[in-house]
Amino acid sequence: MTTPPDPSAPLTARAHGSALRGRGWLNTGGADLDLEALRGKIVLLDFWTFCCVNCLHVLDELRPLEAKWADELVVIGVHSPKFEFEKDPDALAANIERYEVTHPVIDDPELETWTEYGARAWPTLMVLDTHGRIAGNLSGEGHAANLDALIGRLVAEGETDGSLRRGPAPTVLAERTPQTLRFPSKLTTLPDGRLVVSDAGQHRLVVFQNDGQTVDEIIGNGTRGNTDGDAETVQFAEPNGVLALPHEIAAEVGYDLLVTDTANHLLRGVKVGQDRLLRSRTATEVVTVAGTGDQWMQGQELPRGEGDARSYSLSTPWDITWSHVLNRAVIAMAGIHQLWTFDPVTGALMVLAGTTQEGLVDGPVVTSWWAQPSGIDEMPDGRLVVADSETSAVRVLDPQTMQVRTLVGQGLFDFGHVDGPGGPDGIARLQHPLAVTALPDGRIAVADTYNGAIRIVEEHDAEDPEVTAEITVVTVATDLDEPSAAIVGPPVDGIGQLIVVESGAHRVTWVPVAKAAERVIDQGAQRSERPATEVGPGPLTVRVLFTPPEGHKLDDSLGPSTQVTVSTTPSAMLTVGGGVDTALERTLELDPAYTEGVLHVSARAASCDADPAVEFPACHMHQQDWGVPIRVVDGAPTHLDLSLLA
Repeated sequence: MTTPPDPSAPLTARAHGSALRGRGWLNTGGADLDLEALRGKIVLLDFWTFCCVNCLHVLDELRPLEAKWADELVVIGVHSPKFEFEKDPDALAANIERYEVTHPVIDDPELETWTEYGARAWPTLMVLDTHGRIAGNLSGEGHAANLDALIGRLVAEGETDGSLRRGPAPTVLAERTPQTLRFPSKLTTLPDGRLVVSDAGQHRLVVFQNDGQTVDEIIGNGTRGNTDGDAETVQFAEPNGVLALPHEIAAEVGYDLLVTDTANHLLRGVKVGQDRLLRSRTATEVVTVAGTGDQWMQGQELPRGEGDARSYSLSTPWDITWSHVLNRAVIAMAGIHQLWTFDPVTGALMVLAGTTQEGLVDGPVVTSWWAQPSGIDEMPDGRLVVADSETSAVRVLDPQTMQVRTLVGQGLFDFGHVDGPGGPDGIARLQHPLAVTALPDGRIAVADTYNGAIRIVEEHDAEDPEVTAEITVVTVATDLDEPSAAIVGPPVDGIGQLIVVESGAHRVTWVPVAKAAERVIDQGAQRSERPATEVGPGPLTVRVLFTPPEGHKLDDSLGPSTQVTVSTTPSAMLTVGGGVDTALERTLELDPAYTEGVLHVSARAASCDADPAVEFPACHMHQQDWGVPIRVVDGAPTHLDLSLLA
């Protein structure tokens, strides 16, 4: 089934869903599921991959729906990997546990089910009625209200024709036992030498003594939630970045740490308790300093340094560092592909870089494109270095010139484990790095997460006659289990050390960064493997399918209700039809010199409550980005439909 459903078609004209094919099932106790056995249930297929922050947003959006419709709805995750590492069945099982996925998941490493259902983007949602027919096709996130309404209608249909079958979903979950760390993420050191680790898998912070082994305190009750308070009552949701504030700033604001409370879309301030000579220990206190607790969505206001930081919504803040040049914290806002700043003293929150468009575009910060920035650190010269994970890139932002430059990385679908020259024409490749660490000598250590490695990126003086490459990459450690952060530790026998979070191994470990450990590895450059869509050589018509949700209409009150941006990789492949326009249909002309490439389409559509009696109608912005591999073939279709909401 590759044709999106026609929402105006009669019920009997709905296409039947294709068989669910893959390597195996998870969260089912070993049982295989099929659509025939699920007849009588509303089935929601969630095409996702665990690297994708938008897919993680959808997992959170689905949780309340799964609870509300527990007896009528079965959610099935179709894991369709982007990166090579995501094809590993053990990595998939671990990340299902990491993100607390509580519904059945089919492992689809060869994209069989993805192809059968015509999915072209992460995330894509398909809703099947009680007869196994496709009743809805949605791309992107932010569809919770639409899904709730659609499920309600399909439940009513099933009750009317007698096909609805109530009962719990066929889910079997493994028991989770508490442990010191579960999928830890980031770390920092306090001025007294204690080590603070974000224990993302158990929704808390763990404070270790300076040996890095002895637990000094646990901050958080271990339950996913959003509550300020003391160490025993406070709740987080997948906290990641932790930043120890400069001493003078901490003294002024009254807390020691800033924490990116990622799945809560908040920034928290933490005053860490400490022992005192002959007096009782001071208490730990956690407060919210930025964010509303709701995820920022397209159409909402972005901060400009004014107003209360707690009145603005954030979107999956993943990491944080301090900029001495800007004299404020800088946040890697992974959920909307931006960098923001926060001044703890004034409470000012503002966007530093990025347009919210996903991609790799250098130049001025205001026009730069990012792709899920997930790690950030300040270099000795004041520049900010960023792990831009979805482009497998390491990039630098100069706060003096407000310019962005890529050191390693080629784009959204290029990755690998290749050492050597970096830069735009270099061969060096990473695979979904989640952290960068500025070393005292100016080099950059990269937690190359999906390669299980620590890599070193070094910039060289281009005027040095002995320099053969302006940027080089080497490997200093391999066989790590999803390294997600590192800080510089004290040297051992004169050899520099990194204290590394091995997230997949649930531990913190020490890694030497000696010259003798450097190796040059070439395991090959790779590209994300997705079935290419064949298109004809003539003009190509691209349609974004969007039907406003029931009871809504397109909203032009604040300007055009739709916006579509089109480009290609390579950029020269698209000769006519690129750029931004308001029409949902666009005719493109492709350069015949290119037979393969990637078509990038970003679409937005605003809809509002259509009831004229409502004084302040509820409005919503729908958005999705597609990167569609295309192959030009004689006789192939000359149209391409992409479903935003159909």
